[in-house]
Amino acid sequence: MKELKITPIKNGTVIDHIDPGMAIKVARLLGIPGPETKSTVSIAMYVKSKKMGFKDILKIEDRELKKREVNIISLIAPNASISIIKDEEVLKKLEISLPKTITGIARCSNPNCITNKDEPLETEFAVSDENGIRLRCIYCDRYVNDIIDSII
Repeated sequence: MKELKITPIKNGTVIDHIDPGMAIKVARLLGIPGPETKSTVSIAMYVKSKKMGFKDILKIEDRELKKREVNIISLIAPNASISIIKDEEVLKKLEISLPKTITGIARCSNPNCITNKDEPLETEFAVSDENGIRLRCIYCDRYVNDIIDSII
């Protein structure tokens, strides 16, 4: 007997295959809940998964993600997939992929980096996936210590 643990959405975005325990962090980084949140948001955590053992799921009614938001998700939930839902049907399904560089998403941890000075310069990081996801500032070569804490 199948049991429905989280209801389908009519229109919006489903972020599936989030690493277990990370859905709340993903939601916070997407600004959920926020002052503009007027639609249903569902979070399912530690859902059994054949692919991952356990996973989290985040469903956001009446919202499509921007490219910046997808890049943020790729940094903290690289195994995730994103489905765009229209009239209760999957319109499009995207597998997350790490970009080679990210711009304007994270803050450099080096207080002396030019991006932390009074220069009108946007941060830019090279993204690598060796031994876990790492961000390296292209201006000062310093690695970000905690990706989640550095996201702006």
